[in-house]
Amino acid sequence: MKLSVTHVAPRLTVRAKMLALLIGIVAAVALPQICHVAGRAWNIGTGLGELLLPMHLPILAVGLLAGPAVGAIAGLAAPAVSFLLSGMPLVTVLPFMCVELCFYGLCAGALRRVKLPIVAKVLVAQLAGRMARMLAILIGRALGGTALTAVSTWIAVKNGLPGLAIQWILIPVLVLLVEKAQKNES
Repeated sequence: MKLSVTHVAPRLTVRAKMLALLIGIVAAVALPQICHVAGRAWNIGTGLGELLLPMHLPILAVGLLAGPAVGAIAGLAAPAVSFLLSGMPLVTVLPFMCVELCFYGLCAGALRRVKLPIVAKVLVAQLAGRMARMLAILIGRALGGTALTAVSTWIAVKNGLPGLAIQWILIPVLVLLVEKAQKNES
């Protein structure tokens, strides 16, 4: 399994896309809960989630596996579903996470069939998502609706570097394994 070669994803059925959407949302809701439980057990609160970015990984993967529409829907829905079930992410950051993750899924999906290494696709989607989050925060501040600043985006990037690195490693492996399983199934 070569991770550095350029990669173009195969076409998927509607059923496969819907399954990817469902799995992506469930994973994006469950993984942060696991991190929160572990964070409480280790007395670091939500710090583990801020460090590992567990909600981001499934959304990027869904976009790369199922395309821009599915990725964007998963990215928009996952934080909202998580909030409704657990109260997390906090209401003050919920709209910005919805924007960020929606752009992650949209951009990863838009790059799905572009001939690039998977890790490059992940990096571009990560940058686009963070830029969208920063723009949403700036708009929120201009409208007087948030105390967050654009600098908070860069602080989140710095705090989440381990999670970004995990995404650079795991997402290419996950995408290639899923696509290999799909080929073996056909």
